[in-house]
Amino acid sequence: METMQTHSVVTGTGPAAWRKTDTIWMLGLYGTAIGAGVLFLPIQAGMGGMLPLIVMTIIAFPMTYYSHRGLTRFVLSGKNPGDDITEVVEEHFGNGAGKLITLLYFFAIYPILLTYSVAITNTVESFITYQMHMSPPPRALLALILIVCLMSIVRLGEQMIVKAMSFLVFPFVITLTLLALYLIPHWNLSGLQGMSFETPQAGAGLWKTLWLAIPVMVFSFNHSPIISSFSVAKRNEYGKEAEQKCSRILMFAHIMMVFTVMLFVFSCVFCLSTADLAQAKAQNITILSYLANHFHAPFIAWAAPIIAMIAISKSFLGHYLGAREGFNGMMVKMLRSRGKNVDHNKLNRLTAIFMLFTAWLVATLNPNVLNIIETLGGPVIAIILFLMPMYAIAKVPAMRKYSGHISNIFVVLIGLIAITAISYSLFL
Repeated sequence: METMQTHSVVTGTGPAAWRKTDTIWMLGLYGTAIGAGVLFLPIQAGMGGMLPLIVMTIIAFPMTYYSHRGLTRFVLSGKNPGDDITEVVEEHFGNGAGKLITLLYFFAIYPILLTYSVAITNTVESFITYQMHMSPPPRALLALILIVCLMSIVRLGEQMIVKAMSFLVFPFVITLTLLALYLIPHWNLSGLQGMSFETPQAGAGLWKTLWLAIPVMVFSFNHSPIISSFSVAKRNEYGKEAEQKCSRILMFAHIMMVFTVMLFVFSCVFCLSTADLAQAKAQNITILSYLANHFHAPFIAWAAPIIAMIAISKSFLGHYLGAREGFNGMMVKMLRSRGKNVDHNKLNRLTAIFMLFTAWLVATLNPNVLNIIETLGGPVIAIILFLMPMYAIAKVPAMRKYSGHISNIFVVLIGLIAITAISYSLFL
């Protein structure tokens, strides 16, 4: 089987040309970032009115691109080409900090993986019950079947995970875009008067709305769990050209993310009033489920769970790469401290068994604490994605060449806003 490092279909010659592997990774990045959360984004983003929504649309691309480019550059700054983020952290910040950040990295991503395990089980169970009008199998059996299917892709290796994710992106993007276009005849632009640029959006209300909306945007476009694998793969493929190539792939991926998602968000918001969005939030359902009930549209009722299943599956795979990296990093550091050698094949098998069992157990039990755990992991993701690379630019000689750019200040500000807003929301 051709590997991602060697296989290339180029549109020219030399490492600067765009390759098939670049397209696969671009779609893989999109697949990790744009998950089922996008089905809640119109509710969360639209409730504040039009002005915050416009501002969020303007900052979506630079916020996403500059932060993920910074994390990519951080991984690429390691001395050894095969080092992932856990090894690079240890190289730059020392053994103690390396262990701490690896631990935080794992516990920021792993609960999200468990959340997706619960979500895919709930979505399929609901689809069988309400759309297919059948009795679903016992929850434990259904969860096991679904997670084994996803883990079967994992067993085929990193390249197959990314290819599977990039394949799943196509039906997701097509359906999301068609839904956005399908809703155009239902647009009620006169309703925009109720979402005007006036109060409560003006003054302090506007700033508070934007402040609390930033974390929603950050995590709606977050694909930090796959950035390390992406950086290592591209460094092995392109060598010294990797940073330039990674930046280009990220740019195209983020343009695609912002365009498709914000088109969907605006189309949904134009169909509904702020009262409708508040009702959808109170019911704790996706925007598609609300639209299906609001317009009595069977097409949307069927499309919603299918889109959710595709979105959850591809995000599960992308987050698995990050969770595995964090778990492996912790095990490697623990074994090294005891003077033991590391067999990476055995370690990957151990990690797969651990992930399979815990994901199945949590999906079966369906606990309510997952949202709390995921929220607590939010500040850690913001620290790793926004603040750590910028700190490295100031302190690490290998990163010093990226200093002096206004974009660095912008990334730090967004990171601090996200952390403070999440902390505020936790203590409300």
